[in-house]
Amino acid sequence: MPDVFADLVGQDEAVTELRRAAAAAAAVLRAGAVDRAPALIAAGDADALDGDTPAGGVDPAAGMTHAWIFTGPPGSGRSVAARAFAAALQCVHGTGCGECPGCRTTMGGTHADVRLVVPEGLSIGVNEMRALVLRAASTPSGGRWQVVIIEDADRLTEAAGNALLKAIEEPPPRTVFLLCAPSTHPDDISVTIRSRCRVVPLRQPPATAVAEVLVRRDGVAPDVAQWAAAAAQGHVGRARRLARDPEARKRREAVLAVPRRLTGVGAAFDAASALIEAAEAEAAASVTEADAAERAALETALGAGGTGRGASGAIRGAAGQLKELEKRQKSRATRAQRDALDRALVDLAGFYRDALTMALRAPVAPVHTDTAALAGAGAQKWDAEGALRRLEAVLACRAAIESNVKPRIAVEAMMLALWKG
Repeated sequence: MPDVFADLVGQDEAVTELRRAAAAAAAVLRAGAVDRAPALIAAGDADALDGDTPAGGVDPAAGMTHAWIFTGPPGSGRSVAARAFAAALQCVHGTGCGECPGCRTTMGGTHADVRLVVPEGLSIGVNEMRALVLRAASTPSGGRWQVVIIEDADRLTEAAGNALLKAIEEPPPRTVFLLCAPSTHPDDISVTIRSRCRVVPLRQPPATAVAEVLVRRDGVAPDVAQWAAAAAQGHVGRARRLARDPEARKRREAVLAVPRRLTGVGAAFDAASALIEAAEAEAAASVTEADAAERAALETALGAGGTGRGASGAIRGAAGQLKELEKRQKSRATRAQRDALDRALVDLAGFYRDALTMALRAPVAPVHTDTAALAGAGAQKWDAEGALRRLEAVLACRAAIESNVKPRIAVEAMMLALWKG
């Protein structure tokens, strides 16, 4: 197994900072300072320790804190960085060797002291957060750290954010919170939570770095890796899907055919319907199997298939739990549909970006090399101002959907704006 930070692409500065913090956290444990000074990690005050800097030259408090926020654009590796840092904190040999049990179990998702919150629906509720905070207050079973990773922390409800804030304000001595969010803007993370966390900004990795990872780790051919990295605009996960999944490539081709289809009002509405239906089909395919497995497991746990006395009554009485499961699954399906639609809109924005740069004769490579000729024709037809208006229409559609405008209404408005120019 390689170093735990090996998959964090193009983030050398962040990796250096996280390694330094992991070394400081290990020094805190060696100094035995955590339980004697519970506020040490929160305060980052080296003077709180008894004695001088321990052997090895690492200040036990410098570089480490109890709460972190990883920010960056989609695909920059926020969750990858959080998981790798959690593994480095649990590493028994260094700062993320990738070989010890702490690193292996953390990266594999089985470490007893690392808790991961991945929102399946549109938000993270207060009950889930309260339960998580309560469990996180326990003493680490492995003697190192309790680590809580919250992916998409921007989906915390206000009440859930307040529950998390209380834990961050009064952190247990051996608990570290790792939050992932697009930015530190108040729309993504509350100001009060932000003020109590250290921020690790991640940047969009260059296409060359993404291509190198696809070749090295996934065995993708170099020319395919370069194309996929450019088409994904630095999004590592999407680049991998494009390189390895023919269906993902077909969906992308259908999206990039949209500009040719916008010949009138009727065609605009047809294109909107096709885009929505494709997103719904992709989302359904991604959640159907998980939904069926969850329902079967719950029904079995509630006594389905039983033949003993009271078995039929037990399953009838479980209607409320099944209804709650269906509600969660519906929320997950909605999130999956919006994510699929957003990927399509990113591809479409890339096309109009190419048209804009060509109209301006900017010396930059196109995002979509396979539709460069079509983008060039659009640049000649629309000029820079028209290409910019169309790009803004796509970005406005993304913002509207994020603000809970019904996707069909937002996409139809976008298609009409693209047709009118």
